[in-house]
Amino acid sequence: MRNPVRLFTFIGAILCAGQLLPAAAWEHWGGDRGGSRFSPLKQITPDNVDRLVRAWEFRTGDLDSRAGDVMRRTKFQATPLLVEDSLIFCSPFNEVIALDPGSGAQKWRFDPKISTNQRPANRYTCRGVAYWVDGEAPENAACRARIFMGTNDARLIALDARSGAPCGDFGAAGEIRIDVGMPLEWPGEFQITSAPVIARDTVIVGSAIADNRRVEGPAGTVRAFDARTGRPRWSFDPLDRSGITAGHANVWAPMSVDEERGLVFLPTSSPSPDFWGGKRPGNNDHANSVVALRVETGERVWSYQTVHHDVWDYDLSAQPTLARIETGGGQRDVVIQPTKQGFVFVLDRDTGKPVWPVEERAVPQGGAEGEQLSPTQPFPTHVPPLLSQQISADDVFGLIPFWEREACRAKVASARNDGIYTPPSTQGSVIFPMTGGGVNWGGAAFDPVNQILIANTTRAIHIVKLIPRDQAQGFEPPPGHDFGRQHGAPFAMTRAVALSPLGLLCNKPPWGEMVAVDLKGGRILWRSRVGTTEDRAPLGIALPFGTPLVSGVAITAGGLVFTGAMDAYLRAFDARSGRELWQGRLPVPGVANPMTYMWKGEQYVAIGAGGHSESGTTIGDSVVAFRLARPEETPSPRSRTIDRPGGRFMSGAIAVVSAIVLMVVLVWRWRRRRAGRA
Repeated sequence: MRNPVRLFTFIGAILCAGQLLPAAAWEHWGGDRGGSRFSPLKQITPDNVDRLVRAWEFRTGDLDSRAGDVMRRTKFQATPLLVEDSLIFCSPFNEVIALDPGSGAQKWRFDPKISTNQRPANRYTCRGVAYWVDGEAPENAACRARIFMGTNDARLIALDARSGAPCGDFGAAGEIRIDVGMPLEWPGEFQITSAPVIARDTVIVGSAIADNRRVEGPAGTVRAFDARTGRPRWSFDPLDRSGITAGHANVWAPMSVDEERGLVFLPTSSPSPDFWGGKRPGNNDHANSVVALRVETGERVWSYQTVHHDVWDYDLSAQPTLARIETGGGQRDVVIQPTKQGFVFVLDRDTGKPVWPVEERAVPQGGAEGEQLSPTQPFPTHVPPLLSQQISADDVFGLIPFWEREACRAKVASARNDGIYTPPSTQGSVIFPMTGGGVNWGGAAFDPVNQILIANTTRAIHIVKLIPRDQAQGFEPPPGHDFGRQHGAPFAMTRAVALSPLGLLCNKPPWGEMVAVDLKGGRILWRSRVGTTEDRAPLGIALPFGTPLVSGVAITAGGLVFTGAMDAYLRAFDARSGRELWQGRLPVPGVANPMTYMWKGEQYVAIGAGGHSESGTTIGDSVVAFRLARPEETPSPRSRTIDRPGGRFMSGAIAVVSAIVLMVVLVWRWRRRRAGRA
């Protein structure tokens, strides 16, 4: 590097990466406090990744011990942490489990005894736990190192990170029961699904609340507690309630913290209900926003709204990513916020102001009766959208053109479709990108050395229809349609993914893509399809269409990007080109964020593989880890053939053809013998 400025920038980025994450560890859900999902480990590289072998598989036992109908309401989304010489994660039922990092053997286990009768609105899930060390406690004191977890039944639990025993000095016998502040319609209406965050001895937790039930739903209050005692420190309601009637604007997605600045960054959601906002006029400030609060007091420092008066369920589902980037005008500390619409907002970390221009553009109007839509919405202009944001009836897909494609065409053509931000209607409206993204809870990853942002995206169509209140009583939604009563509003609603008669997505592939972005240059570097139809299609046919991708990625200094998908493989991609280099077979799809760690001189990559019931995948209960083959090992022939996308179909086809050939030969020989006797 002849340019000295570039040289110092490069060195600074490496030092920054080293400060973000110790070389062996993965101590936070997003890799570091700022959710960069970047590891400085580089033992595994594009040159040797094809030598990865399965190191171990651990099963929680849920699949064998719990009823089938209960397991069909689970989503295994946990990312393990490497702390205190253990891999620690939570199951969908909030059991916290510590494993030996090298063998996968269980070291300890804590069961909070979650009721399986509560039917949580967002299914049984736990994305992760949080780790904190009390610097004031003696070195060997119990609960000096703590694991914090929020639960499906609205508890915040503190455990000793070395033994799994509850911390008796925290709350009541190691737990706090969250006071929702109003009666719930049923116990599962309110839960905690994402990991808490901790900074300056303060543990902060959000909530997940059932959508589209009622106008006056529970408040989306963010709560903070003393990490030692559990005493409440502050609470913050993200929604400005002046002159409106609404609830929610909760923070169900993962949060980020800046320990040095003493800030916590909240990705807030939409007010209730999602698809009609006549009783909440105005922009609904601090909903659908990145909000920066003082960790110690809960004081709001700044807020930036990404959607005004949301009626599309375009809440902020992704963790804000904290990074130091080169802007062309020097290095700046920023908050990077990807969205369901596929936008990437880059905000100054101290002020919340956009680093590059954001335009307010006119959007479709003519909402449902009583609606008061915002005339404009914010559009970033420097970083392009990660995916297309409009679709027409001519853009539909079907394997059988004169049947399947025409059915999709009719479905899209029958709905109102004015492009992004088409308002919900009684006719039915096309919501594209769908309400699941774009980018979902898996978030984005940032490589601080190469200054590249990488994110998984989903491409699918939702059709949302408003049902007038006089027609909603006793309404039976068609199969495959979500139904929201939206009590207190003049409309109920239905929502469905646009599917063909064969059950395929109506929009053209790819249905899931990994996208790499040069933030400084404002350009897409590459796109790669992720996933096949193998685990959903008959006979295991592996069509390379990509799969919806709600989970995220992990980047390594070795030049690799790891991700799961909705087929049963962990994949590795070249971080520079996006080329898919390796697939490791999993027992069921790994719809969770992967992580990587170093243990006794060997780099491992691990992922939760338990499936995703809302997406219809196979359900399991595993965590699987891979490492490079040791000198005495070689990847098995099966891992290079059958355990590759399409391998099962090909092996099955070969077996069938072989059987047919064998039968033909046997019949032919039998006839020859019979003819010889004659």
